[in-house]
Amino acid sequence: MASGYGVHGGVPRCFAYWQEFQKCYAQADAPVQCRLQADDYLECLHHTNEIARAKAVKAEFVRKAQHQAHEGRKAADILADGVIVGVGLIQRE
Repeated sequence: MASGYGVHGGVPRCFAYWQEFQKCYAQADAPVQCRLQADDYLECLHHTNEIARAKAVKAEFVRKAQHQAHEGRKAADILADGVIVGVGLIQRE
């Protein structure tokens, strides 16, 4: 990472975030001032917020499917609508 080259050559995916953090850190009086840039860089590296959001969406989908199963809906119908990621434009009734 410190070299500025990715695994396959060229710029690594999080290098822009690293540069922003490095620029802020060089100009800051206290390291706490660069917390937002550090958080952006760490999110780019590890995707922790993205993973947490995906888990929350999946948990809500499972909760909704279990609720619909208790209402008497067939399991096949629930699985047919079983797209976790969707925009909700098509509602099956």
